[in-house]
Amino acid sequence: MKTVNIYTDGACRGNPGNGGWGVLVEYGNYSKEYFGGEINTTNNRMELMAAIQGLRLLKEPCNVLITTDSKYVMDGIESWIENWKKNNWKNSSKKDVKNKDLWIQLDECVSKHHVEWHWVKGHSGHAKNEIADQLANKGIDNL
Repeated sequence: MKTVNIYTDGACRGNPGNGGWGVLVEYGNYSKEYFGGEINTTNNRMELMAAIQGLRLLKEPCNVLITTDSKYVMDGIESWIENWKKNNWKNSSKKDVKNKDLWIQLDECVSKHHVEWHWVKGHSGHAKNEIADQLANKGIDNL
């Protein structure tokens, strides 16, 4: 099984506001950059979209190492999502899970691969996270 590194980031100008997502994919000597944006969205939605879009690029099951600076995405996918699914997409306060549509998509994407999640502090000089951040901002600039 191939091992792929995916670096993701989301950005938003205003929250809600215009947002963008950025993805850097690396496999062996191969490296590719992707980005996109949405009007009237949130930072959390863009963080989720970055992970979803990165995983959707893969054409076959892979070992995937995803690096994100989003605690929201990390905690959601590693700690919260199983209980959300058991509780019909309600959180611990019995309220609807925010961004349910994207969590469902991310869960589906993750199920096709063996995914390890790594968190890095944003804007701390992690070179590949900085590239993902620049791509997310490019997604906003190209709206």
